Amino acid sequence: MKRAWILPVSFAACGALLAAVLVVDGSSGVAAAVLLVFVLIAGLHSPLAFPRSVGALEAQRRSAVDGRPVVYWRAGCKYCLRLRFRLGRGAGGVHWVDIWSDPAGAAVVRAANDGNETVPTVVVAGRAHVNPDPGWVRGQLASSS
Repeated sequence: MKRAWILPVSFAACGALLAAVLVVDGSSGVAAAVLLVFVLIAGLHSPLAFPRSVGALEAQRRSAVDGRPVVYWRAGCKYCLRLRFRLGRGAGGVHWVDIWSDPAGAAVVRAANDGNETVPTVVVAGRAHVNPDPGWVRGQLASSS
């Protein structure tokens, strides 16, 4: 759980430090803008930008019932972020598993990727797809509804 927050907290801390330096130099307006940008970047790289994660076993069980894809992801992954935003509103219809908070999810990803934790790994009907096109994932989600 702590690993997922290292990158966003680092972004926020760097932004605060840079803003403090700008305030000391007398550029309060620029400092506020810089801080805002860093906080937004931190938010995008945090677990908050993703729908609530479930455990791998629960996601697999739910997927078997409703046929929706399971996405294995981790905070700070730009490809996971790309997938999340390209899915748009459909992102809530996918079962999300954070591999940094769920060891079973990390094991599924390693098994599908020759021991590597390459994300996003999307599992549809028991078959893993590494970093698939978001349009394809949307199509899989539409066909499962």
